[in-house]
Amino acid sequence: MKTIKTFIILLLFPIIAFSKDILKGYVYDAQKQPLIGASVHWQNSKTGVITDEKGYFEIEGTPHQDHMLAVSYVGFEDKVVHIHDFAEVQNIVLSESTELGEVVVERTPPGTIKSRTSLLQTEKITKKELLRAACCNLSESFETNPSVDVSFSDAVTGAKQIQLLGLAGTYVQTLTENYPNFKGAASVYGLDYIPGPWMESIQISKGAASVKNGYESITGQMNVEYKKPNDADPLSLNLFASDAGRYEGNADAAFILNDKLSTGVFLHYSNEQAAHDDNGDGFLDMPKKHQFNMMNRWHYMSGKYASQFGIRFLQDYRASGQTMHSLTAASINKEPYEISVKTNRGEFYTKNSYIVDEAQNGNIALIFTGSYHDQKSMYATDKYNVYENNLYASLMYETGLGKQHQLSAGVSMNLDKYNQTIRLSRPITHQPDDETTTGGYVQYTFNKDDKFIALAGLRTDYSSLHDKVFVTPRLHLKYMPVAWLNLRASAGKGYRTVFVMPENSYYLAGSRKIEIADNLKQESAWNYGTSVSFHLPIKGEELTISGEWYRTDFDNQVVTDVDSDPHAVRFYNLSGKSYANSFQVEASYPLFPGFSILGAYRWTNAKTNYGGKLMKKPLVSDYKALVTASYETRLKKWAFDLTAQFNGGGRMPTPDAVNPLWKTTFDSFTILNTQITKNFRRWSIYVGAENITNFKQKNPIVSPENPFGNDFDATMVWGPTQGRKFYAGLRYAIGK
Repeated sequence: MKTIKTFIILLLFPIIAFSKDILKGYVYDAQKQPLIGASVHWQNSKTGVITDEKGYFEIEGTPHQDHMLAVSYVGFEDKVVHIHDFAEVQNIVLSESTELGEVVVERTPPGTIKSRTSLLQTEKITKKELLRAACCNLSESFETNPSVDVSFSDAVTGAKQIQLLGLAGTYVQTLTENYPNFKGAASVYGLDYIPGPWMESIQISKGAASVKNGYESITGQMNVEYKKPNDADPLSLNLFASDAGRYEGNADAAFILNDKLSTGVFLHYSNEQAAHDDNGDGFLDMPKKHQFNMMNRWHYMSGKYASQFGIRFLQDYRASGQTMHSLTAASINKEPYEISVKTNRGEFYTKNSYIVDEAQNGNIALIFTGSYHDQKSMYATDKYNVYENNLYASLMYETGLGKQHQLSAGVSMNLDKYNQTIRLSRPITHQPDDETTTGGYVQYTFNKDDKFIALAGLRTDYSSLHDKVFVTPRLHLKYMPVAWLNLRASAGKGYRTVFVMPENSYYLAGSRKIEIADNLKQESAWNYGTSVSFHLPIKGEELTISGEWYRTDFDNQVVTDVDSDPHAVRFYNLSGKSYANSFQVEASYPLFPGFSILGAYRWTNAKTNYGGKLMKKPLVSDYKALVTASYETRLKKWAFDLTAQFNGGGRMPTPDAVNPLWKTTFDSFTILNTQITKNFRRWSIYVGAENITNFKQKNPIVSPENPFGNDFDATMVWGPTQGRKFYAGLRYAIGK
């Protein structure tokens, strides 16, 4: 018997001797905050890994010989951990260095993190990435991001919208602190309502999202996280000025009142009153505007109970239109064509959670939010006022069911109510102005050692406006056969109710008739996606290559048709096909210490049936290429950033066949941005330039010489309306 045992051991010895296992763990600071980009390696090896946005790492090792794990992070003391059991998840806490001499930065954590562990295809834009550009508000936070485009809705009001997967931002569910926000009327100017210095991070997930936050996500979700008072700097200041006459000030302060309660105060003021008409068309290139924005949030934690609550108030005024000197002698006695938009907005929210089962991580959470949005608009002689109320409530329960299973369930309610005052020189159909949606969901997650994860979600809701019950199924799969390869796939359905005028009021900046069909249906679409990402170790660094493809297929869509009639915009239910394909490849690599480069290319093919003819969506670029380069000196005293955007051409709305006032297509164009930052101990200064090539769309306004005529249209925008801009700013912070 002993002979047999000895023979088996000798037979298996080569396998045992050279077999490798994967050690998993997390790296934290003393406050249990994850350390992103910490270096982890075996003492007898020169290669290693870095931690992700959760401080998580996985490293291969040979159990019989690898026992000493070395962990290091800039500003913290190095630590060596003796590994006794490879099956045990390591929780490693680093202590801050009490004295720093000259520090050589070997690795700089990336500004945009694509999570390896997340089931969904998610990008996290961190505070580091937000500092690479002026980033005065949310709309200016995507200059270095290849996935999200931001474009002007028109050439006079300054309204902006994002595009994701080839479709407008209305198909992206916008969240703040993981609850739905900025819907309806607020979606038109909402990207300007979140100051950049307030944000801690932005998470962008593509394709079908989780059913937890509702049914509205069709092409993806965008969630904004504000700075948290329990771990933010006690005081942060940001001052900004540009040669275009824009001035901005931001301040936020965090107060830890005791070991359970903390609060944060946020203030913002911006002013842009300079008049610019660089193309000489007689209209301001950008509106004159000023904004006051304040928020107060609280964080309470005691034992198993945690609570967050806050309030916010915003005033946003903007004025634009025709300049007095542009009036001709024949029209000198007429009033100029002027536009004004005045908005007052208030929000409140409360989020509460309680742990009911620590062993299974069982918890129950309640979210309750509300907002009012009071917007008064004048477009020459046309008047459009809208008062919007929103209430949202969600009750959720989550629990583990053993090591590999997790269950989540909940119920929710959403109320949207509009009070509109419309006085137009053209007739318009009355539209519904309120909807209450109630529903519930269940979601199951299976996790096999983080190598294979499957998530299946199903929710059922009832709409009072459409008087129907609708079902939202979603499925996500992730497979990681080896540590350097991730495969993901997703499929799911999304729904959306369209309130035409609140969401499309910028079409009043023109003479197009607004024709809205009766009985508009609820929009619904399927989204399918797949992605692959490689994380390849090369010369002690990591080359990341990813590719993805997504397709959105509409069962029904409220079509925005500016093709059938060059003097009208029509909204009607889809008859025929409407779809969008998006393919993107991306690669990033730190070429040498402190220097990183990213390159990406995205191709888009979005088509819709307009008046019986399947055509490409107008004003959408066929492709986008992006190259970003970033360099930090060894002590992080200087930072240099350069971004190049190469935007493809596309299709214009169909012009009048008898009197064509614009071309049928637009050309490709390039945008260059750069910024230089000088860092000191507590403060930094930065200078930069946007649109260095001074590219501007020629004649973004159709027939500006006769704004009261039938041809006037300010919504034919496909590129920048302003040229080169220079800016400078100062940041100051008292570190925690």
